[in-house]
Amino acid sequence: MDKNHQVAQVVEKETLPESVVSKAQPINQPLQRRLEINYRRNQKQDQTELLDQAGQAFNYHDCSDSYWNPEAFSLLYGTPLWHQASEHQRLVLNQLYWVAYYSQIISAEIATIFFNQTSAAGLYAHDGFRTICDMLDLESSQERAHISAFRRVAEQTEQALLGKRLFSYPMRGPFSETMIFADTNQLKRWWKQLQLQAFGLISACNSFLACQYFTVRGLRTLNGKLVQHQLSRFCQSDQENAPIPSKISFYHFMDESFHFNSSTLLSHDVIRCLPKPTRFEALVANLGIRGCQQDHQRFSVAVNGIFWHDPALYPQVYELLRSHIFSMDDADAKAMMQACFTQESEGLHRSYRTHQEAMMSYQVYLEPLDYVWSSNRTMAIMHKASIDKYLRTQQQALSGFFQDMILAEFGNNEASNGNTHQ
Repeated sequence: MDKNHQVAQVVEKETLPESVVSKAQPINQPLQRRLEINYRRNQKQDQTELLDQAGQAFNYHDCSDSYWNPEAFSLLYGTPLWHQASEHQRLVLNQLYWVAYYSQIISAEIATIFFNQTSAAGLYAHDGFRTICDMLDLESSQERAHISAFRRVAEQTEQALLGKRLFSYPMRGPFSETMIFADTNQLKRWWKQLQLQAFGLISACNSFLACQYFTVRGLRTLNGKLVQHQLSRFCQSDQENAPIPSKISFYHFMDESFHFNSSTLLSHDVIRCLPKPTRFEALVANLGIRGCQQDHQRFSVAVNGIFWHDPALYPQVYELLRSHIFSMDDADAKAMMQACFTQESEGLHRSYRTHQEAMMSYQVYLEPLDYVWSSNRTMAIMHKASIDKYLRTQQQALSGFFQDMILAEFGNNEASNGNTHQ
């Protein structure tokens, strides 16, 4: 049966309860202690001051001759571009990976700040839930420190290297498309914005959905942990002399470790103190998990560990190849993009393995939750990803991208000729 038809049937049969604030069981003492321990430890190791200091002290030229991540975490690592690049170009690709990766993390954390607060509002309606709300307040404050440090490094680096933005973007609100390079259009962006606004409104007065948000947050953080653990280890052997972006990666990972613990406690344990979900609540919860699958159904050869839609990145990659860093002409830049995006490579296989690891970890994370649909439990949407499918997509999309460039150039020439004859 069509999934949209199933959703429609549930909505027809199920209406919102008169009081969407369900009666919760008190949090038992062992769980309360675990919540308090997680909160106190996060307070004790809070990296906000160190992150603020690092962000304010960052100067690109002081870090310009250093790798900021393990070599394998470089833009287009393991592709023909990487293999042909000079040492200086590889250094830049490594630094731009940091910029691209944490530009995506900024987008996710902007949304997290908002949904932490709406979820806290939904949970504060119950006696004994204050520790959870205080814990989320601290985490939101930490997210703001992360965003500030990431933005300073990203914007200064792009300005120094290219004189303009490549992956970063102006500050924005929590209802924008979370994936900054997605397979989307204006209608899809509008629909996603409505969904996020509706969920924020409902979860602020529904305890089950307030808790369930942390299932989605846990999945997204789990994906981050796969990469961020490796990024954070890069500076641990000599943290004092590590470049500032590497230190920021470490400080961020330390905070996020506690955030992941919070997500797991709320989505796996606190949720059991609440009444079983109604059919409507289970529907909304599963649509949220399905949305996470849809966001993560692809993998990127350009940025291993971020599940971007690579065709959305073509303009940025083309611009980078034509810049003074690589100094390619139009034909060489297009040939390089063809080689990197439409042919198998070490980088492509690495990115696919990361995607598969994420999918399997999501399955394990969801296993204890009995309200989850089978299609979410098995990660059916993510499971469709394959290297063959990726290559077919890129071959078709890249051809279209090149044709659009020719048409745009033709249009510009026609406009220029028209102005000349006037």
